[in-house]
Amino acid sequence: MFLFCYRPETQLLKDIVDIIYNKLDCKQVYLPSNLIGMETRDKEINFWLKQSDAEFLAICGMGGSGKTTLARYIVYSNSQNFESVSIVEDIGSRCKEPHDLLQLQEKLFRDISGGKRRKIPSVSQGTIKIEEVLQVKKALIVLDDIVEPSQLVALLGSSYINKQSKIIITTRENNIGKWFESKPWRCQECQMKLLDENESLQLLSQHAFGSKCLMEGYEEHAKQVLQYCEGNPLALEVLGSLLAEDSSILFWKSTLSLLGRDIDSGIKRVLIRSYNSLPHDSNKQLFLHIACFFVGKDKDYVVKILEPDYSAVSGIKTLTNRCLLSLSLNNKLMMHPLLQEMGRTIVHQESPKDPAKRSRVWRNKDSYDVLRKGKGSETLEGLALDMKMLTEEKMNHSLTSLDLKTDSLKKMDHLKVLQLNFVHLTGSYENVSEDLRWLCWIGFHKRIIPPNLLMESLVAIDMSSSNLEAFNPPIVLPLLQILNLKDSHNLLLIDNIFRLPKLETLILGNCKSLVHVCETIGGLTSLVLLDITGCKRLRKKVNLLAETNATTSGGGITEQPSFFLPRSVQRLFLKDCNLKNNCSFPLSFSFQPLLQYLNLCNNLFEFLPDYSHLKNLRVLDLSLCSRLKSLLCLPNTLAELYTYYCKSLERITFQSPRFTLQEFGYQGCINLNEIEGFIKLIPIATLKGTDLGHMKWLKEYQDHEVRLVGDDELTIGRSWQVQMLYEFNIRSTSLPHIEDPNMRPEYISKSSSLSFEVPFPPKNKTLKGLDVTFRYKISGNECVWFAKISTTNDVDFIYNPKVFGDPGFDEVGVWLSYWPIGNILNAGDKVNVCIDVISGLEVYECGASFVYINDGLRYETPENDMEGVENLGNLSDFRLSSGSYYLCRRDFFELMEVGRLPRGWFRNIIGDMVDHTEVRGWSNIGRPKKLNPSFTELKYVSCIIHGPESEQVYKIPKKPKSLFVNKATEFTSSM
Repeated sequence: MFLFCYRPETQLLKDIVDIIYNKLDCKQVYLPSNLIGMETRDKEINFWLKQSDAEFLAICGMGGSGKTTLARYIVYSNSQNFESVSIVEDIGSRCKEPHDLLQLQEKLFRDISGGKRRKIPSVSQGTIKIEEVLQVKKALIVLDDIVEPSQLVALLGSSYINKQSKIIITTRENNIGKWFESKPWRCQECQMKLLDENESLQLLSQHAFGSKCLMEGYEEHAKQVLQYCEGNPLALEVLGSLLAEDSSILFWKSTLSLLGRDIDSGIKRVLIRSYNSLPHDSNKQLFLHIACFFVGKDKDYVVKILEPDYSAVSGIKTLTNRCLLSLSLNNKLMMHPLLQEMGRTIVHQESPKDPAKRSRVWRNKDSYDVLRKGKGSETLEGLALDMKMLTEEKMNHSLTSLDLKTDSLKKMDHLKVLQLNFVHLTGSYENVSEDLRWLCWIGFHKRIIPPNLLMESLVAIDMSSSNLEAFNPPIVLPLLQILNLKDSHNLLLIDNIFRLPKLETLILGNCKSLVHVCETIGGLTSLVLLDITGCKRLRKKVNLLAETNATTSGGGITEQPSFFLPRSVQRLFLKDCNLKNNCSFPLSFSFQPLLQYLNLCNNLFEFLPDYSHLKNLRVLDLSLCSRLKSLLCLPNTLAELYTYYCKSLERITFQSPRFTLQEFGYQGCINLNEIEGFIKLIPIATLKGTDLGHMKWLKEYQDHEVRLVGDDELTIGRSWQVQMLYEFNIRSTSLPHIEDPNMRPEYISKSSSLSFEVPFPPKNKTLKGLDVTFRYKISGNECVWFAKISTTNDVDFIYNPKVFGDPGFDEVGVWLSYWPIGNILNAGDKVNVCIDVISGLEVYECGASFVYINDGLRYETPENDMEGVENLGNLSDFRLSSGSYYLCRRDFFELMEVGRLPRGWFRNIIGDMVDHTEVRGWSNIGRPKKLNPSFTELKYVSCIIHGPESEQVYKIPKKPKSLFVNKATEFTSSM
């Protein structure tokens, strides 16, 4: 018997399928193959079913993401291949009491044994019975909504399972690998991905109109639904079905006006299971705090604020594992809008009509009313009010008062989180809760901190954009870790900073009037991050004693540092401080051995001292230092270097000649000629003939011009004069179409490849290397090609130069290169030279010539040789498992993924013997490697410097999607 049914989303269809399947002994159940968002799973599922040794498939994801649907789809599509099938649903919500577990065991045992309903006397007996059957039966089982591993053990036991059986579990937990650590089972994980825009629109249309195509005129309304649901299938189905009740635009508008205010009960019922299943009340309270105040905020920042009261470190891990929370790439706490709305709905229902009696108030109107009427209560733990936003919301309605009273805080004895943006409070501040952990008062209106403000419990203070003229803590603040005063333009001094013994982060960016920071800052032992960006007046202060002596004895005025940096500092921001080599501010950082991140952007120095003593330095940002000429002897522990638009920079060297940077930004360095161990790009006009060796004839064409393309960071703004590229010890240059006897190759082909044998060298000559040349036209936007040399010894060199010449539209260009590989070539060897073009290039001629050296002599002496070597050197980092050398510093898979390179391009270049993962992610230093954790944690140096508003003070730019796209676009636009 064959049963055809549609997607079993509704409970009715689920029940019908179950009844027919169980009662009529149906052997095959087919579902349509176009389940939305499921097609991409087919390959993964088939591998698990037919080839994988893993008995378990764990489908993980947030509520409503389609876990159960996918599990049922697998069962209904593959049930005919198993002796017995069982689907046990809603285990998490049904396992409240022991007898509930007994009922689930009875169902599972009945399904897999094929027997009638049997009474199981106890859970332990049920586990034994199920274990016995699983050892012999070939079963396909779904255990839906598993919350904890003990449920698995109770239902399946912990012994051997027939290898032909397959068990699917669905769970909202993310980290379930530990569940199987002590079990004899293996598990394959499958993370549910939310639907993309096209899939979401298709699913919405299917439920709203019964068609995959959206009806004309509903585009804007559908867009609103998609933004609300953010790819959650359940939400799309529920809303689509609701909107299907009436297809009028008026009904759609009315229904959608409720979004964000009243979450649908059907959606909420599914999502709230995850919340109710949280193991501790502190987890629930943490979830509600984040939902109301901290979505989009930096994780480290939030942890410091909420850890004392809610065990935030372990709590965030729990919420993440339960798919109630996620982390963005730059460490921000992210929550699906539906989950956030659910959390806020839970808080709202604490007191639907009186916000003052809730635990948290986050809506501006509610917060304003609470403060204006003084209606706070002891239940209130968090309150947020943004007067600027409220004023904009009420543009057409005047507010009763803009000046609120501090008396309104009197009843909020347990207030822990207070966020006031541009709010004026008048009165005594002694009413503020002594339990307050986070005081975020953007635009604080007073000139000094009120002396009666209770601050002993504060962990973080954010008074950015304030009117403060001085910050002088009146008492010791034993718990304060974060102080953010950025953009406080009237701030003149910070005194008695020793009263902040636990301070870890001090942010003073753009405090343009700041002239004094108490010298006791040098004694802070916990200060890790210091940001004094734009504090130009703080750079120096005049020693008054010296000034007095100058008036009496004619002596000079001396400059002294404003303060001494503490030894503990690890991340230091000195951007826009007008620092020069002759200023009093010490640029050597001799007493900061722990320094990991240093930002010296947009300063006026021409060179930097030796930083070899900074053994922990990982990130150095020197962007926009327009006078900087050279960077010498940089420590090899450095992982990331940024020199964007350092227009005078010519040379970069390291302690050891090996290039080890994992991220390197150098766009706009139009005079940068040498990066040690990486490349040299030098105009031929500046080279001596002896520097060019057997290519010294190129001096004749030094004034010719050829525009360089390839790496935009090197080419944009650079001179068009003919230049020589030194990379991997290969020399190459590009010329316009010229006829010169020196360019006539010894072996020539009118195609893109040629083969020849290595002859015996002439008398008194030794083979040094090989010249390779070809003529070409550029025929497309994406020019991707490789020069390949293969030898009889099975040694392949596959080279993609960093830059090459663009001869112009429909013009012919010439690429010349010299490869010092004479040491691996022997007489009689066969050599194959090939120009492999992936896209954008047409090759008209390919040639090669041998280069010899007189015995006992050199064409190029070591002092004149730009490389000083006779071979390609150590290329082990660029060697593939096949033995070939892949001399390329780019990841072309990025272009393939966006459809700008053909799929499978790497097989044409490398062959089928090498897996594509060896090439994917290829970087400046060769094959992809696991980075040192201390490096990766600095990829986004956001830390907690952004404060609660998540403004990006500094963000390392992303890699470009195209070779010819400006890599620093994001960086420059943010400046």
